[in-house]
Amino acid sequence: MAVFTFEDETTSPVAPATLYKALVKDADNIVPKAVDSFKSVEIVEGNGGPGTIKKISFLEADGETKFVLHKIEGIDEANLGYSYSIVGGAALPNTAEKITIDTILSDGPNGGSVVKLSIKYHSKGDASPNEDELKAGKAKSDSLFKVIEAYILANA
Repeated sequence: MAVFTFEDETTSPVAPATLYKALVKDADNIVPKAVDSFKSVEIVEGNGGPGTIKKISFLEADGETKFVLHKIEGIDEANLGYSYSIVGGAALPNTAEKITIDTILSDGPNGGSVVKLSIKYHSKGDASPNEDELKAGKAKSDSLFKVIEAYILANA
């Protein structure tokens, strides 16, 4: 298995503690309200802490209901850090065993946040990630983040 690492950084007008609470603690309730295509979030294994696996069901543009399995790898409230892996379902490409996303929030400009991401693509064998799949995954992730951010701002 090869691991390919990608780094990304973005800013948000939402304060780090507020953004962290929404993305980590309240995400199971906020995401289905903020994103019409998300239908449900259910815990299939664990108690909500590290090791927990969640099944997130969503509706694709073609009307088909799909799911993704999301495993919590770590929660670091003191440093506003969160780590999870996509371990199954529609968002996991055939060439990947899992995709791990490590997130750290910090103080940003004008009371907002800086969001630092480290994405680790764990391939099956020596398979390289497909560039089109990576671009599509990033676009979906960025879009989801912006929708949740807008929901937080509208309901603050």
